[in-house]
Amino acid sequence: MRICVSIASVVLVLLGGIWLLQGMNVMLGSPMSGQMRWAVRGGILVIAGIVGLLYANRKRKSAA
Repeated sequence: MRICVSIASVVLVLLGGIWLLQGMNVMLGSPMSGQMRWAVRGGILVIAGIVGLLYANRKRKSAA
């Protein structure tokens, strides 16, 4: 389960980063370029991905 959450979180960070850069008009050549709503959505995805990575990789308390 931790591996699946980690993989999904990395995908969210990468996709969100692309959307963020396109929305901020750093990556050109897309209808999303220069659109602030894509920068906001990308930022939200990046944050969600980081939270997912932190959740998947947190330390577990030992049962002993």
